[in-house]
Amino acid sequence: MSSYRFKQRKMRWINLYPPYLGAGIRFKGFSDDGYACHVEMKLRWWNKNLFNTHFGGSIYAMCDPWFCFIVLDKLGPEYIVWDKSATVRFIKPGERTLKAVFRAKPEEIEHIRSQANSLGKITYVFTAEILDSKGILVAEVDKEVYARRKS
Repeated sequence: MSSYRFKQRKMRWINLYPPYLGAGIRFKGFSDDGYACHVEMKLRWWNKNLFNTHFGGSIYAMCDPWFCFIVLDKLGPEYIVWDKSATVRFIKPGERTLKAVFRAKPEEIEHIRSQANSLGKITYVFTAEILDSKGILVAEVDKEVYARRKS
């Protein structure tokens, strides 16, 4: 992955970030082209609720801030990128290891770049699925990302 900021080896340190560590969230890596990020969360005795499933808040935390990282990486240092909002639709309780791939398409990045350049700023909504280890859909998340060119 050619990146101005987010290198695979450096990003592994994010696994020690206390909220991720406590929730059992693990950054597994970027795709070779850098347009996707792989994350998983194992169900452990310390991160499950009274119903022996993942906490909804942990599922939300699992989704943050990967799209922001991908967009910032692809736009480059002359842009400001923030996570703006998220909507999580819980479909089924998470009873096993959860996995997600946060993927942005090159044409989405180019759309964000062109709109930020012509309009000054843009918000864009990405969608990802959270699946369990059997491939069953547990949740869907919409992440709204804000981007603008630095002045």
